[in-house]
Amino acid sequence: MPTPNGSRGGMAFSAAELHVLRRSLAHALQPSSAPLAAEEVQDCLRLAQSVDEAVREAGRLRTFLLDDLARYRGALPGSLSGYLELLRQALAAGYEPTPDDLAALRALRANPAAAALLERARAVAERSVRRRLSTTPAPRTRLLTLAGGREEPPRPAPAPKERPRPERPVPTPGEVFPPRRKPTPPPASGLAVM
Repeated sequence: MPTPNGSRGGMAFSAAELHVLRRSLAHALQPSSAPLAAEEVQDCLRLAQSVDEAVREAGRLRTFLLDDLARYRGALPGSLSGYLELLRQALAAGYEPTPDDLAALRALRANPAAAALLERARAVAERSVRRRLSTTPAPRTRLLTLAGGREEPPRPAPAPKERPRPERPVPTPGEVFPPRRKPTPPPASGLAVM
């Protein structure tokens, strides 16, 4: 079974798995050749299931490491050395620091190692934001050349929603805010004139 190799999505294959992978790729590149035997098809299916399981395992490992990083961040400043080491490894593996990571590093910047890691994390976060703003996601398509692949039927466009009409007309500003009365002058009785 292929195994996750590192946290960047690498995968390690055995020699037998590489042989199956090579045969299936050769067949995919030259589909005019003789069809695969039933045993070869089963080998390909088993390899595909193993790759799927390895991808799920890599996801579980990444989730565990990120949870561990959050636990260390929550225990700061007591876990400073462990947190800095985990964050350094995560950044090397392609982790994009969160605002919580940047805030924790800012609070710890009196430590020279934390200050250096803060600069590195800021640079990674800025690159990440710029990349997300500059690219638009491409629509995902299915592989239709593989046996068993099928095209999804087009989805109908959603009908525009009509705004419900109010049962009574909208009040005018004059109805909501009555006009102000002019102030009346004070009564002149009882005042001495000079």
